[in-house]
Amino acid sequence: MITVIAVIVVFGLLIFIHELGHFLVAKRAGILVYEFALGFGPKLAGFRRGDTEYTLRVVPLGGFVRFAGLDPRDEEVLPARSYKYKPVWQRMAVIAAGPFANFLLAVVLLAGVFMVQGLPTPTTTVDEVLPGRPAVEAGLQKGDRIVAVDGREVNTWDELVSEISARPGELLLLTVERKGGRLDIPVVPETEAGVGRIGITPDVKSVPAGLFASLAGGVQYTVQITGLILGFLGQMITGQAPADVGGPVRIVAEIGTAAQLGVVPLLNLAAFLSINVGLFNLLPIPALDGSRLIFLGWEGITRRPVNPEREGAFHLVGFALLLLLIVVITYRDIAQLMM
Repeated sequence: MITVIAVIVVFGLLIFIHELGHFLVAKRAGILVYEFALGFGPKLAGFRRGDTEYTLRVVPLGGFVRFAGLDPRDEEVLPARSYKYKPVWQRMAVIAAGPFANFLLAVVLLAGVFMVQGLPTPTTTVDEVLPGRPAVEAGLQKGDRIVAVDGREVNTWDELVSEISARPGELLLLTVERKGGRLDIPVVPETEAGVGRIGITPDVKSVPAGLFASLAGGVQYTVQITGLILGFLGQMITGQAPADVGGPVRIVAEIGTAAQLGVVPLLNLAAFLSINVGLFNLLPIPALDGSRLIFLGWEGITRRPVNPEREGAFHLVGFALLLLLIVVITYRDIAQLMM
């Protein structure tokens, strides 16, 4: 029962926030919004307020906001209220607002986690010494606290990294606290991507944080996670990493596991999924926001809009292929779970 509730809440929140981003910016631009929908397929329930109908639909795998002028088959409305008559930059803002809302949600969720359990802060205490690297050859051990480099005091992990990375290939003398005593350990950082590395990871402590520090941490971690995901996608495309992509079934399983562990793990997972939703929608895949942004960008460069019927057909075919891909991934996920 906990898993079911968690899945409904997490999926509903991610979809709602994404579509709310489109909706709010469209309203701000004066565009007539016919419908704000959660889900696809036949309508389960709904109500109307003003010009907009708010609906809940059968298939809970997404949602949509239907603007006046987005579909060439729509009836004509006043140009001031039609999406297609708005300047390119306004239309791009409406489309980009959905993914942006997902990134913003991730920041807020992570900030909430940091306010509850503290901000993860790396220290100068060694958590792990990587095998085959200069640190292990020099004799550094797990639990060592590095307090100085060549006599210069270091109080934070960033200060330590700065000292080591700036001097690849040079002999450094690390002052280390170990079991109540101090000792000096010589080490020569190896060169990695042009900077010095010795092969250690920090012990991470949770430091109490207020609202603004937590929000700053949410932004920082959202940027870091986004970079890691993009790096993994690049490795997948170049064949350096396996194409390990999960579908709805796998996501449901992960949400269920996180929900059993508690609210904080569930919030962390929801933030990670929100970042994924934002990034996925920015990919240049037909029917997604990324492809619409490309069409709008082309219009902005050439000063000529793409034929609406051709663009509509492009997105329709892309949507069908996307559904097929979801079916294939779902089948694979079910097969893996049954093994």
